[in-house]
Amino acid sequence: MRIMAIVHNPTVDTLLTRRTIRAFEDTPISEDERETLERAAQQAATSQYFNAWSAIRISDKVVAQRLAEIGNQPYIAQAPLLYIFIIDDHRNLRIAREAGVAEDTITLDSDYTFTQGQNDAVLALHAMETAAESLGLGAVILGSILNDQQAVIDLLDLPERTFPVLGLAIGRPSQQPQIKPRMDRSLQFFENRYPADSEIESMTEALHDFDEEVKKYYDLRNPNTPVMAFTEHIASQAADTGRLTRAFGKPAREQGFTGRSF
Repeated sequence: MRIMAIVHNPTVDTLLTRRTIRAFEDTPISEDERETLERAAQQAATSQYFNAWSAIRISDKVVAQRLAEIGNQPYIAQAPLLYIFIIDDHRNLRIAREAGVAEDTITLDSDYTFTQGQNDAVLALHAMETAAESLGLGAVILGSILNDQQAVIDLLDLPERTFPVLGLAIGRPSQQPQIKPRMDRSLQFFENRYPADSEIESMTEALHDFDEEVKKYYDLRNPNTPVMAFTEHIASQAADTGRLTRAFGKPAREQGFTGRSF
């Protein structure tokens, strides 16, 4: 049987060595680097060519500090370059109104357009992150801005039909953490259909080796911190009622997204 091998090139190697960087050198990102990152983000795929996303570059230290407080992550305020990626159907809403489309026939408030813009924003962010890493920069994706969506909406003056998705902090790495383990591909890549539960009798047992890898990773990273396996982490998070406070239905409705899911 042929042993599969990874085909290497600079792009693949950048993706395979991806890691989260949370500590940055106190050196600025050049204008040329910033231009390159923003261009790369713009070239990401966009559903139906709606371009239903935007990104807000945070240069005001007061705003960055407030975002760090919302996310409960001090390093957010210390990043040389910081973006908040958003769903942006406001731009398309204005186009429709200026074109004379009747207000009651504009359909840019649905579940579908919300998800469409969310996907666009994530794709653009990932393109920027990959471009940053290819330039020798480091980055951390910030889901923590969703701790208080309404606070972010107010802080950034987000108009109707916009909504925060993720943040991205970028800088020159001052740390080189180990690459975080990933589960066996057989548990994440399937052929033609999703496997029945009977085909994997115990998910915990199937993930045993991965659990051991994860425990070893965290033990090396934080030797003085209690180590939790992946399956233990998921079980703990699944029972965390604090996650229920992050529901985005109310702030999404207040931003003009009135789909049935909200």
